[in-house]
Amino acid sequence: MTWLVTGGAGYIGSHVVRALLDAGMRPVVLDDLSTGHESFVPEDVPFVRGSLLNGGLLIDAMREYDVTGVIHVAGFKYAGVSVTEPLHTYEQNVTGTARLLAAMESHGVDRIVFSSSAAVYGTPDVDLVTEDTPKNPQSPYGESKLIGEWLLRDQGVARGLRHTSLRYFNVVGSGDPMLYDSSPHNLLPLVFTALLEGRTPRINGNDYPTPDGTNVRDYIHVADLALSHAVAARRLDAGEPLEPAYNLGSGDGSSVGEIMRAVADVTGIPFTPEIAPRRAGDPARIVAAGTLAARDLDWQMRHSLVDMVETQWIATRGASRPSE
Repeated sequence: MTWLVTGGAGYIGSHVVRALLDAGMRPVVLDDLSTGHESFVPEDVPFVRGSLLNGGLLIDAMREYDVTGVIHVAGFKYAGVSVTEPLHTYEQNVTGTARLLAAMESHGVDRIVFSSSAAVYGTPDVDLVTEDTPKNPQSPYGESKLIGEWLLRDQGVARGLRHTSLRYFNVVGSGDPMLYDSSPHNLLPLVFTALLEGRTPRINGNDYPTPDGTNVRDYIHVADLALSHAVAARRLDAGEPLEPAYNLGSGDGSSVGEIMRAVADVTGIPFTPEIAPRRAGDPARIVAAGTLAARDLDWQMRHSLVDMVETQWIATRGASRPSE
């Protein structure tokens, strides 16, 4: 049995591929390399370069590699940019998912793990987000992820698709020094880039009602997240029941100020971050409960905050060095 990992050449997807290999499962990667890196795909893992929008390519890949399940990680993941590029966001995340599901139906593939997002909740008015917290996405990106969950739900009703969606918050760290986060919008890549270029990192707001005045967010290690994807896939293979959606969260969170202090300690570069104005709509605290995922997906916070920063710093430093 083979699991197709869409977006498997990206930061998160490449970790999922390695988690599947560690679990003794057979992955195949599909990625258009718009943000991924072919070097992230292990040499012994089949790689199909192409877009989710190419339904024929999807069916051919499923047929050639005898695909029996899909972990759908591919997508346009920039929430802020999605506000100014809504059509592109919907094409990649909604049309792409619909074509993937159509290809799965055509080939008889009946199980999928979907990479969803905490963005489906928008700005909740609770300190601890559970799976039942009302959904109120506030960007086309968040809306597209919620629609993706609806597509899985409706295909489950209509065609018996077995599925689960994993919602996660701030993914950091690295499980392999060769795998790094190259996003131009995520916190740690921005901070590390600033330090490597001799600039002072900037954060948004230090006057929130939190212990140190900075936002509190849920930071989870990418390798922990990837492991839960593999567990979900194994449970679907075994026909075991899963919830429609799971939060992958720490239950307590860390402040941006704590992240900055950990960065200074790990890198050995002392700095005091520049303080920019608050971003509109940024809540003081968003933290997710991971209780259901701990029960069903072996979800644990296996890495400390320092581990998260250190592993990502090592991978980033490796990526920043010129090749020999």
